Amino acid sequence: MNKLEELRQKKADIAMGGGEAKIESQHKRGKLTARERLDVLFDEDSFVEMDVFMTHRCTNFDMAEKRAPGDGVVTGYGTIDGRLVFAYAQDFTVIGGSLGETHAEKIVNVMKQAMKMGAPCVGLNDSGGARVEEGVNALQGFGKIFYNNVLSSGVIPQISVIMGPCAGGAVYSPAITDFIFMVDGTSQMFITGPQVIKTVTGEETTAEAIGGARTHNEISGNAQFLCSDDTDALMQVRELLSYLPSNNMDVPPVYEMDDDPNRMVPELENIIPENPNKAYNMYDIIRGLADEGELFDVSSRYARNIITCFIRMNGETVGVIANQPSFGAGVLDINASDKAARFIRRCDCFNIPLLTLEDVPGFLPGTDQEYGGIIRHGAKMLYAYSEATVPKVTLILRKAYGGAYIGMCSKELGADCVMAWPSAEIAVMGAAGAVNIISSVRKEIKGADDPAAMTKQKIEEYEQEFSNPYRAAEMGYVDDVIEPASSRQRIISAFDMLKTKRESLPAKKHGNIPL
Repeated sequence: MNKLEELRQKKADIAMGGGEAKIESQHKRGKLTARERLDVLFDEDSFVEMDVFMTHRCTNFDMAEKRAPGDGVVTGYGTIDGRLVFAYAQDFTVIGGSLGETHAEKIVNVMKQAMKMGAPCVGLNDSGGARVEEGVNALQGFGKIFYNNVLSSGVIPQISVIMGPCAGGAVYSPAITDFIFMVDGTSQMFITGPQVIKTVTGEETTAEAIGGARTHNEISGNAQFLCSDDTDALMQVRELLSYLPSNNMDVPPVYEMDDDPNRMVPELENIIPENPNKAYNMYDIIRGLADEGELFDVSSRYARNIITCFIRMNGETVGVIANQPSFGAGVLDINASDKAARFIRRCDCFNIPLLTLEDVPGFLPGTDQEYGGIIRHGAKMLYAYSEATVPKVTLILRKAYGGAYIGMCSKELGADCVMAWPSAEIAVMGAAGAVNIISSVRKEIKGADDPAAMTKQKIEEYEQEFSNPYRAAEMGYVDDVIEPASSRQRIISAFDMLKTKRESLPAKKHGNIPL
């Protein structure tokens, strides 16, 4: 065998990972192999593998005799829609994708390259966890990955895709990254497995119940995207990247769209119900504003009383935060505050303008919320809005009450442009609540011949005085009251005006967000 044939044979052997039997086992679980996943993720024939021949140096136990092509992880770079992206894919067919010293070194190398080049980094996680045979060497490998995740945070987009088990310390790398995708039925993510939980607490549970894709998308909020299979997850990653810049010094790609930026949206004229307590679907408004009615939802199954999504307006990415009246009346609670704050900070990191669509009756009352720290969690959202220096446009559709009005990006939190529909109600609280609290009004009602009629009269007076956008506009808190049909045109105009916005925060090491 000549040297060229030897090279080809070695690379062919490495490309087979753990061998045909292991590959078949992976396919039987409904999962693609590491290299098959990279083929789906990247543009055709664009992926270039790095550190191809690296493998472990461990001699403990029987490791010296174990063959580990690529040490259980494939790393490299390629293009997605023509843009440079780096990635690593753990190979479950090689020693269960377990992480050892060399495995971690390969991942850190690709992360550092991504930082140097200012390109996104995608991690495809499918691993049995730390390689026990390597002991503390495996643990220090995790530490290096976490450290580089933190250094990369806010500089380049980091995306994690959980495509199999991800347990113990391994979960903290995805947790630090910007977005987590999970595959329904084949991925799990947890700190301690069912057996440990049973031993320590006596609870009977399953890996799917504590760490499945639905658990983390619907209950914990740790993951943002629920995918039907490996291919669906990878195609969704490609779509997400189309809304993001390559790094924090760049802007998201701009797409040619056929949708007229001056298009009127007449269906918005009648979308707000006459009854202020009646719900409607905020997604109908978002789709009406978006280019070609398209949106990319983030955390759609978690804290559904608030919507966080990406849309395009005139071909440019916009991050939308919107109360959802059809779920919990769009009230703000602990989970909604956390969800919004994280999304706002993602957008601010990557130069994505923020559009806030407001219809909020307030923060959710109750002992559960107070004991759970709604003050601290709500403050995260206020902090995130105040800290964000990207263009910020707020549109008040209906209710904007009390502290929630302030929290949904009011002028005082740095909104550059605040507009309102004629249906907007901007006040400390609803009219019925106000007349029951204001002492002079209560006395008037109590002394009236017909208290019920007087109550009704006072509610109507309060609504005329405060439950409209005009008083706030007179005070300069609202820039303009607009016709709903013109909303798309006016929002695009505002963002166009704000393109040259330059704002910087006071010099400091970093702020102290109320975590």
